Amino acid sequence: MFTGIVEAVGRLRSITPKGDDVTVKVEVGHLDMSDVKLGDSIATNGVCLTVVEFDESSYSADLSIETLKKSSFSERQAGDRVNLEKAMLPTTRFGGHIVSGHVDGVGVVIERHWVGRAIELWVKTPADLMKYIAEKGSITVDGISLTVNALRKDAFKLTIVPHTSSETTIDEFHVGHQVNLEVDVLARYMERLMTASHEPEEPESRLTMEFLKQNGFA
Repeated sequence: MFTGIVEAVGRLRSITPKGDDVTVKVEVGHLDMSDVKLGDSIATNGVCLTVVEFDESSYSADLSIETLKKSSFSERQAGDRVNLEKAMLPTTRFGGHIVSGHVDGVGVVIERHWVGRAIELWVKTPADLMKYIAEKGSITVDGISLTVNALRKDAFKLTIVPHTSSETTIDEFHVGHQVNLEVDVLARYMERLMTASHEPEEPESRLTMEFLKQNGFA
């Protein structure tokens, strides 16, 4: 589990095809690797990746076909910068919102404007995700916990303050840039609770011990 508060900006050192999958090696910048172990999770542009090899300045992780399909990693290249966050601890300050690192879909930046010192972005979103996005609610964009400031039928607006811009890769978001999206997990659970209550109940089985005895099976 993560919080969406980016700890460091790293860089993709290499992307190596391994059959249909790929292995990425990430330079971690100033991310503290002193407590990292094999098998740990590091959110990389919002994608929860498992560390399979590491040293004090980098780590490697494998990306499956499913991850490549669901995220913007299929568009990333060696040299691209990425947002990094280690999995939270029970003692970690919870500064963002609940983030699983499981990408729901890929959005596209369709507008970028300056509003004072802030950057205003509109992100076009897959239609099946818009129902989970609420004005003033939380959303994860490339691993960054952000607040939705306005909605359209097929897009949402973000207003990025200078600190967030300077501490993440948002400065590089241009019109046409693809981003990983993870909607608020609470919205998904709410939908499940509401729809599950309307699902038809399973019919009660007529196969009982009494039935088996009456029909010569017991």
